[in-house]
Amino acid sequence: MLRSLYSGISGLRSHQTMLDVTGNNIANVNTTGFKASSVQFQDTLSQMTQGAGGPQAQAGGTNPAQVGLGVQVAGISTNFTQGSSQATGKATDMMISGDGFFVTSKGGEQFYTRAGAFELDSNGNLVSPDGAILQGWMADAAGNIPVGGPINTIQLSPATVSAASATTTAKVSGNLPSEAADPDAPLVRDIEIFGADGTKSTLQLTFDKTANPGEWVVTGGGGTATVTFDANGALAAASDTSIVSGGITVDLATLTGYAGMSTVKLDSQNGYAAGALESFTMASDGTLMGSFSNGRQAAVGRIALANFTNPGGLEKAGSSSYRVTANSGQVELGTAGTGGLGTLAGGSLEMSNVDLSQEFTNLIVAQRGFQANARIITTSDEVLQELTNLKR
Repeated sequence: MLRSLYSGISGLRSHQTMLDVTGNNIANVNTTGFKASSVQFQDTLSQMTQGAGGPQAQAGGTNPAQVGLGVQVAGISTNFTQGSSQATGKATDMMISGDGFFVTSKGGEQFYTRAGAFELDSNGNLVSPDGAILQGWMADAAGNIPVGGPINTIQLSPATVSAASATTTAKVSGNLPSEAADPDAPLVRDIEIFGADGTKSTLQLTFDKTANPGEWVVTGGGGTATVTFDANGALAAASDTSIVSGGITVDLATLTGYAGMSTVKLDSQNGYAAGALESFTMASDGTLMGSFSNGRQAAVGRIALANFTNPGGLEKAGSSSYRVTANSGQVELGTAGTGGLGTLAGGSLEMSNVDLSQEFTNLIVAQRGFQANARIITTSDEVLQELTNLKR
């Protein structure tokens, strides 16, 4: 049979593969985090009809004569260039700007993806649309995030609690009226404080004017302090600047003693009750900051990103995910913005990087290549027909 017949067949197969890859790219033009692929061709083995000859004393050398046997697909490569950004406003949508992959786990296997369309499930896990769970590092009881240790499930359950903290310091500010006299009723101010278990209670401070000019005695919880103001309403040098009341140090250093005002009040205290997680935001380094019902904000976790020496060696695993292969290199885990990894943006998604103008051009090229190779087969068939017609 004619060699050209088989060359045409190999051309049909190769261009059909190009059509398949191009069609898949176009089909995924709106797929979140999709990376387009391209086909590379190479020729197959060639048949030697005449070997090369070296130059002689009386004759020059001759080149080899070879007849090619067709074409084959050399490889299908993935283009990992950045896709465009689409703002969604959803806190659970995330986008990597730069290199890197999200790490997910499903069925005991780790996968890697650029698609950041995550949702919260009933357990508070951040999951992809196919149920793969986002991985990273969760904060410990002290609020520290063990970056660099083993990664685990990112969980943002409403049951996540911000631990209570006992009040140890408080600050009182404002003005004590200089015109107050000894017989006047004392000023009483209540300070809301918290125990180590978050129990709320009240610490009462009493401000009594003495017979001495500008002098006040502050009492509360078994503690006593004497506050003295000079003629200008400022604290005198010998004045007490704090009172230890019920184990809590109350700062009095900002009190003033001007006339006509009674504005003394609690300025701040460092205790708080326990609180449940209400919402979260994500920083550009992947840190998840939780807002709790007690008004506190604290880091609850950090998202892990992965990178590879050869991302093109990753194997597509479906659902816009990839898995490690022998040629991708080992996974290198890190945090956003470090080690060559990109930054993270919340409320946005990375769209497909498919270039429709290029893909439609590839579609035409593949179609014409297919038609040309089909013509090779038709022409070869006509030649064979002529051969068979020699015998009537």
